[in-house]
Amino acid sequence: MNPLIAKETKVLIVDDQVLAKGYMKYSLEELGFSDITYVDKVHLALNKIRHQRYDLIVCSYNLKHEQDGYYFYDEINRNGELPLSTAFVFISADTTADLVQSIVELQPDDFLAKPFTVKELDRRLSRILGRKRALQSVYWCIEKKHYPKALSEVELFLSEPKNSEFFPLALKIKGEVLQLCGHYTQARVFYKAILNVQTFTWAQLGLVKTYLHLNEDEAAEKLVLRLAFKPESQLAAYDLLMSLQIKQGDFDTALECVLMASEISPRNIRRHKTVVDLSRITHDYHTQFEAAKKVVKFAKNSIHDMPEHYLNVARAGIDYAMTADEEQTNALIKQANEYIRQFRQAFPKADMQDQVNVINARLMYLSDEKDNAKALLEQLGNDNWESESIEALLDKAKAFHEIGIHERSQEILSEIMRRCEENEQGNEIFLHYVEQEQKEKRQIKQSSKELNNAAVQHFQQGDVDNALHTFTDAFTLMPKTPSIALNLLQVITIKRLHTDDAYQNTIQRCVKTVENGPLNDEQENRYVKIRELLDDIA
Repeated sequence: MNPLIAKETKVLIVDDQVLAKGYMKYSLEELGFSDITYVDKVHLALNKIRHQRYDLIVCSYNLKHEQDGYYFYDEINRNGELPLSTAFVFISADTTADLVQSIVELQPDDFLAKPFTVKELDRRLSRILGRKRALQSVYWCIEKKHYPKALSEVELFLSEPKNSEFFPLALKIKGEVLQLCGHYTQARVFYKAILNVQTFTWAQLGLVKTYLHLNEDEAAEKLVLRLAFKPESQLAAYDLLMSLQIKQGDFDTALECVLMASEISPRNIRRHKTVVDLSRITHDYHTQFEAAKKVVKFAKNSIHDMPEHYLNVARAGIDYAMTADEEQTNALIKQANEYIRQFRQAFPKADMQDQVNVINARLMYLSDEKDNAKALLEQLGNDNWESESIEALLDKAKAFHEIGIHERSQEILSEIMRRCEENEQGNEIFLHYVEQEQKEKRQIKQSSKELNNAAVQHFQQGDVDNALHTFTDAFTLMPKTPSIALNLLQVITIKRLHTDDAYQNTIQRCVKTVENGPLNDEQENRYVKIRELLDDIA
């Protein structure tokens, strides 16, 4: 270790194990480090870095007594609280596949598996700190968002033969800065030139991003699909493929992509939240419910743990129950109540009673207590919209729609739209969902639960015209429910509309839902007969 670098390096150690702390402190002092701060909890580490700049952060991946290092790193990195010039190193005795995959996704500067020697620590830190110091002027410009200056600095760096050992990293930074400057055509030329020499994964991923910005979607898709089969680029490829599908409005495929990424790296909470948003757009209530539960599971005991996560599971469970049969509805009601209990236990001081009341009103509606639900909602104040979260307002809009106060529901959805449009950093997927929700609730006055019952009643009474209209509405809100799709198919064939070109897309979607979902014996027999008619036409 260069003594001058060690002496000038300000170090923060985040570890809750006394012996580990002692060994790390001893090792660093052996290498000449003297400005060392030690904390044993994440909230203390956050406080430190928000008031002091560090050159090196050494963090235990597994902090047992509070939140772990994964979420600490993720938080400061996403919030821009980890300067590019600061080296971040994870240490852990655990080297399981799940952990390694998480490390690969986070991309810290290095990962040290315990136990390690002072010699190994010396070798790793010398390399990392040397790299940070060599590129310090470039990092400083990027941190200050002086991107044209950063581009000049990295070009100057690449012109010096003495920096050759850092050229691969500098080239990667150059590609990123070109995109930050908005020079996408130049970035495309740059990445292709790099790939003509060597097929760096980072260059391929960078090229996909430039294709997307230049609206060269076909080229982007072709390359990203290849990258999705490589372990080292799989996660990034699925994320880019998801972005491409969202851009093209194919939300079902986008959902499939993010679900595959979530299977590979299950601890990424943001990805589970994206699953929630996409599953709401696609009316996939089961997936929405499961993703909301995963947010609670992985956020628990971390800096991401918050009361609304628990309430969101209850809300997702209610959305799902609106489309379910009686037995499943009862099970979902129990689960919703269980998450409300967990919320109260985990956050006893949280003042969110109005939100719980809205959830309780929706639970009453599910239990056929519509009048009680209406009475409970009418007790809510109307003057606290500004203090309510968007998720709370959305749940309230759903509740008012379900009990038949549609004008009030639309007012709340309009307020949500206003907030989303004013927020420049807002979630475009969520905005699309709210627009869809507002449109559907304006056109379809009945709830999912009511639609299914009404449609079946019309059909049993021989009112095929109203049955067609109501099943069509029901399928709009419940496109993943096989029984709804089957009933709509049956009505379409009875009305002899299966030869009508206007219904072909609906028929294809119904067939896909029926064939992907479970059917009982009676439904299977009906579908066989319907399928024979459709095959004859085909």
